Amino acid sequence: MSSPADEERAREARARALLGELESVVVAFSGGVDSSLLLRLALDELGPDRVLAATAHGDVHTEEELVAAREAAAALGARHIVISTDELAVPGFSANPPDRCYLCRRVMYARLQELAEAEGFAAVVDGANSDDKADYRPGTHAAEELGVRGPLAEAGIGKSEVRALARRLGLSNADLPSSPCLSSRFPYGESITSEKLRVIEVAERGLRTLGFETVRVRHHGDIARVEVAPADLSRAAEGPTRHAIVRLLRDLGYLYVTLDLEGFRSGSLNEPLRHAAALKEDG
Repeated sequence: MSSPADEERAREARARALLGELESVVVAFSGGVDSSLLLRLALDELGPDRVLAATAHGDVHTEEELVAAREAAAALGARHIVISTDELAVPGFSANPPDRCYLCRRVMYARLQELAEAEGFAAVVDGANSDDKADYRPGTHAAEELGVRGPLAEAGIGKSEVRALARRLGLSNADLPSSPCLSSRFPYGESITSEKLRVIEVAERGLRTLGFETVRVRHHGDIARVEVAPADLSRAAEGPTRHAIVRLLRDLGYLYVTLDLEGFRSGSLNEPLRHAAALKEDG
């Protein structure tokens, strides 16, 4: 009977084998732990001459993310390029429909496919993991439609296993909090503009300077709903810190500042979709 450690090793071996079968790859590289692990495995299996890390950077990304991606790629010894993107110019994106990520990812993956063809790489791969299937992620449909492979997800590697494997391989960002693009801070139907994106960027940067490593500022019109790690809720509600949070967000134009008592959870703005789906099933 195999142990959990044996099963983890088997999934890692499967991901490595999948990469080996692809022969050469362009890695959709955000600089987060998922894509960093994928890049490391690709470099191990294919060598640096047959791997290219490509980072999309536009209005929905922060400068800190770009710096982190550059540093992570350099630390791994990967050839790395940055592709400038204009998400707000994608038809329908700024209206922020529920399939917003699909619209954006389809354009981005098409750019990466063009890059792969121009540079002579056999495939495009991304860092999707098997846990992504548990949430509403329309961007994965864009990947499937365009033939983008997800070796980690295909091998059955979930988020906790990604982090464990990243630690074992000595990746410096193994415990880096997830950081989806800034458009994920807006409820579906709330229009997305460059100005609003920059407000969110400044707000979250300010909260990190207050010591909150995991943080989201969800934009609900003139209300800012702040999510921090559950362990940080009491500190966020304490007098001096609470006042600093309120002052920061009021200065950025919010009339009301709320602290979400459930704390941070990935995809919280998908909760209305899940609720509507549940009501539909019950009905």
